[in-house]
Amino acid sequence: MPAGSDLRNALQYVRRFRNEIFIIALDGAVVAHDNFGNVLMDIAALQSLGIRVVLVHGIAHQLQAAAKELGVEISDIDGTGSVDMKTLKLARGCASRVSQEILDGLFATHQTRGAIPNAIKAKPAGVIGGKDRQYAGRVDRVDIEYLQMQLSHGAIPVISPVASDAGGLVYRLNSDEVAEQLGQALGAIKLLYLTCEAGLELNGEALRNISTEEMGKMLKTYRGSFSATILSKLEFSLQACQGRVRRAHIIDGRLDECIVDEVFSNEGIGTMIHANEYQNIRSATPSDVNFVWALVRPAMEKDELVRRPLQGIQESILDFFVFEIDGAILGCAALRRYDAHTGEIASLHVSPPHTNRAIGSRLVRFIEEKAREDGIKTVFCLSTQAYSFFQQKLGYIETDSASLPESRKASYEASGRNSKVLKKEL
Repeated sequence: MPAGSDLRNALQYVRRFRNEIFIIALDGAVVAHDNFGNVLMDIAALQSLGIRVVLVHGIAHQLQAAAKELGVEISDIDGTGSVDMKTLKLARGCASRVSQEILDGLFATHQTRGAIPNAIKAKPAGVIGGKDRQYAGRVDRVDIEYLQMQLSHGAIPVISPVASDAGGLVYRLNSDEVAEQLGQALGAIKLLYLTCEAGLELNGEALRNISTEEMGKMLKTYRGSFSATILSKLEFSLQACQGRVRRAHIIDGRLDECIVDEVFSNEGIGTMIHANEYQNIRSATPSDVNFVWALVRPAMEKDELVRRPLQGIQESILDFFVFEIDGAILGCAALRRYDAHTGEIASLHVSPPHTNRAIGSRLVRFIEEKAREDGIKTVFCLSTQAYSFFQQKLGYIETDSASLPESRKASYEASGRNSKVLKKEL
C-alpha cells in the first residue's frame, strides 16, 4: 500500500472498490516466478480492504515443463488449439497442482481462505476451420450463485483452466477466456491479467490508458505487432469492457506490489483498457437552460441546492455539464473556476427516478477529468445533505471555509447555509 502522501490518494480507491469484485488472472509463468509470494500478499491486502477476489490461473508454463520432463510431445499449449487426450491428461495434473499451490500460498499469507469450486461448466470447442479441437473447450456456464456464496463467506475462489461438461467429459480451457467470462457473469468492476510482459507496448512506447474504441482500431491496424500472450489478453479485455466489466488491466506480475501499484494509484504500472463511461455526458448549451432549470428547481425548493433564479442558470449555463439519454437530461453539474489551479463542482443533481445508477458519480468524475485537463489542481464542493456521497464514493475530504478562495468565502458566509466544505486534490 502506498505510504505517506500517497496513502490519502489511495483511500479514494479503497472506498470506491469496497464490496466490488475483482477477477485476477494469473499466467502459469507468474505462479512459477520468484515474485509470486508478493502477488499473494497483494491479493490478501485487497481482501482485507473489503474487495472480493476471484482468482483464475493458467498452466501453459507448467504444461511445457511437464512435457519436457516426461519427454512427451503435446498438441497444444494454451487451450486455443487442438487438445489430444495425452495433452489433456497432463493439463489436468498441472491444473490440480497449480490450484493447490495457490491455496497453500493464500493460507500461508495472513491465513487467507481459498476454495476450488466446480463453478465452470464447459462445452467442446468443436470443429473450427475444418480441424477438430478434440478436448479443447469453451466456457458454457458460470455458477454465479455458488461463487457469490463463497465470496460472501470471505473465501477466494480459485478457478483452473480445466472443466467438465454436463455429461462429465473434461476439457482444457483458455484461462484468459475463463477470466473474461467470469468477469461478465459476476459483473466485476475490474479484470486484471498478470503476465510476464510489461503491459502493452507499441513502437517502443508503453500505453498506459486506452479506450475500447481505440483498442478496437489498434487491433485491426497493429495486430501483428503484439505477442500471442498479449494479443489474447487484449482481445478478451476488449470483450470484457464492451460488456459488463468496467476496467481491464494487463500488468507485469514479476514486479513487487504490482497489483497494489496498478489499482491504488492514478498512474498505474501496466495498461488499462476502459469502456467509455462518459458517452452520455456533454457540455451544456444555451438551449438547455429550461431543462436544467426544471431539473434543479425541485432540489432548490427542498434546500438541497442553493436557490438561484432562472437568470442565474442562464448566465452560468456554459459552466454546466449534462447527462443525457435519448434527448432527456437526467443529471447535471457545473465546474466553476476561481483561479488557474482551483475549481468548484456545483449544482450536482440527478433526476429522482434515476438515482442509484451512478449518474452523479460519473458526472463528477467526468468534470474532474476536465478540470485536470485545464490545469486545475484542487476542486472543492459545498454540501448540506450530500456530503457523505462525496466523501464515501468520490474520495473528498472535509475541510473548513478558511480553505476557500477569498471570493467564494464571502458568498459562503453570506448564504448562512453552513454547508460542509469538501475538497479533493487532483
